[in-house]
Amino acid sequence: MSSKKNKKRNKAKTKAPKVAPKAAPIVDLGFWGNTRLHCIILFLFAGILYANTLGHNYTQDDAIVIYDNMYTTEGVAGIPGLLQKDTFFGFFKTEGKAKLVSGGRYRPFTPVMFAVGWEIFGKNPMIGHLFNLLWYALLGVLIYLTLKVILVHPQKTKTSVMLAFLAALIFVAHPVHTEVVANIKGRDEIMSLLGSIIATYLIFKKPLKGILNSVAIFVAFFLALMSKENAITFLGVVPLALYLFRKKSIGSIVTSMAPMLIATFAFLAIRTAVLGFDFGGTPQELMNNPYLKLVNGSYVDFSFAEKAATIIYTLGKYLMLLVFPLHLTHDYYPYHIPIMSFGDWQVWLSILAYAVIIFFAIYRFGKKSIPSFSIFYFLMTLSIVSNVVFPIGTHMSERFLFMPSVGFALLLAIMLIKYVHKRFGMVPFAVLSFLIVSLFSAKTIARNMVWKDDFTLFQTDVETSLNSAKVQNAAGGSLLTKSEGLTDPAAKAPLVDKAIGHLNKATQLHPTYRNAYLLLGNAYFYKSDYLQAIRNYERVLQLAPGNTEGINNLAVATRDYGRFFGEQNNDLTSSLKYLNQSYQLNPDDKETLRLLAVAYGRSGDHAKALPFFKRTTELAPEVASNWINLSIVYSRLGDEVNAQSARAKALQIDPNAFNQ
Repeated sequence: MSSKKNKKRNKAKTKAPKVAPKAAPIVDLGFWGNTRLHCIILFLFAGILYANTLGHNYTQDDAIVIYDNMYTTEGVAGIPGLLQKDTFFGFFKTEGKAKLVSGGRYRPFTPVMFAVGWEIFGKNPMIGHLFNLLWYALLGVLIYLTLKVILVHPQKTKTSVMLAFLAALIFVAHPVHTEVVANIKGRDEIMSLLGSIIATYLIFKKPLKGILNSVAIFVAFFLALMSKENAITFLGVVPLALYLFRKKSIGSIVTSMAPMLIATFAFLAIRTAVLGFDFGGTPQELMNNPYLKLVNGSYVDFSFAEKAATIIYTLGKYLMLLVFPLHLTHDYYPYHIPIMSFGDWQVWLSILAYAVIIFFAIYRFGKKSIPSFSIFYFLMTLSIVSNVVFPIGTHMSERFLFMPSVGFALLLAIMLIKYVHKRFGMVPFAVLSFLIVSLFSAKTIARNMVWKDDFTLFQTDVETSLNSAKVQNAAGGSLLTKSEGLTDPAAKAPLVDKAIGHLNKATQLHPTYRNAYLLLGNAYFYKSDYLQAIRNYERVLQLAPGNTEGINNLAVATRDYGRFFGEQNNDLTSSLKYLNQSYQLNPDDKETLRLLAVAYGRSGDHAKALPFFKRTTELAPEVASNWINLSIVYSRLGDEVNAQSARAKALQIDPNAFNQ
């Protein structure tokens, strides 16, 4: 018995006492643990980069959504119109034109913001630029916080915080964002990404309790969609992040996504109620459908191979812009992007590049891979603007990279950490990161200045997009606008001549470009080259019979050409020919009527002159000289009664009419 008791006693002694588990040691991350400081740095950094935009004017599409939009310029009173119509309706002001691009556009949130701004500040581009800067700075901060929440789990690590901060820095600095931030209209891109990022943050962080968090997710994502439809791609991004970084089940993912799904259904229902189910088809105008080519004088669709090759080439251009943002432009319209084929090596280089990154993303998928997530994020958010899913009306645009560039920034940051920091240490990593961010920043600040106003933008980018019909047309038009403010012929002439060069280039690239011919007519008219002006206005009317501006301008050009023949060359036959053409186009133009009457009078045909003189008195009875001319022609026709009556009317208006 005693031996058994001793054994039990010995066993009891050998048992380790139960001790409460020690808490994980708190790691002092120093600078990398100071989230507030990181946020301040990112916010101020964005402000410094875009501070030079605050003195800029309106540019590019600001007219469509701000100062030429009949709803926005009504202020708060115009908000119902913005909510009930296509986004472009307030600019075009007629049904149909708003759907010049396939499917129409319903993006009312930022126009509502502009309307409120107009109500408070009036026509003030500085306020627009200031708010773009502030929203962009906030976006940079929230990208950092969201990446930190997603990547730093369940315990903070220095490397993960460093990754989130560096990715946000790269995003904020990237020059490809200048089109979005420096152009006030670009706020739709900012708010769409901002709302999407906030919704993602709320799903991962859950800072609010219960239903409040779900409501906040719904509101954030709904406003993102109401800013721009691109936000819908986050219906793929968020589940991907939940699966990769939280290993959530399908059921749990669906539950987390419920507020975003409800917001999407609500947005689509409203959009359908406003725009209907008509997605507009594919326009057959080159400026709204870049996949057209001229064959025997008519535009026809690209072949399937041409379209596919051109789209693939464009996707490769996007990658190049992200890595080497050197030759930036706001204009990628035809034919800055040329018609490509599968015989072009650039197409195959693009295929190879995407094949490599997609293979890498798939190979690393499921291993909680940040590079894999970055690549899939980029592909998902780019898909909607790639022309692969549906036509978007242009080949490409730098603003289309705004949302996808988050994936690029994250990928670049993880590559720097993985292959520089971990292998060579902090100093080489810090130097290389600083160099990249500095180069991006310098380019951003320099590029911002190009967005100063339309003239600067068009004259700069036409040197990059030499084969774009649209920017050639815009450059020519801006030169003509500038010349109109000059009174010195010596200063005006070079601008008009340069404009003609750009506009001729535009018509060579796009032989049915109506607006280019209209501007060409104006340019030649300013040079008093009436015959060339007439030919270009006639071309406008061949392309668009009934075009009001073409008719009015042609009427003025033929009138002044008729005046030139009568007054300068004393060629009454030619004068009457062109004056009668002008009269047919605009029978109520007072000057045309007067010139016709004078020309017929000088030719001795007073009977034909009479009705024109009478018409001038009907249109402008308050002008004494009209009655004087009428009295003269009556006298020459031997009708002294009416001549005397006309003289009396002239004296009634001006007692000194015949003494001048």
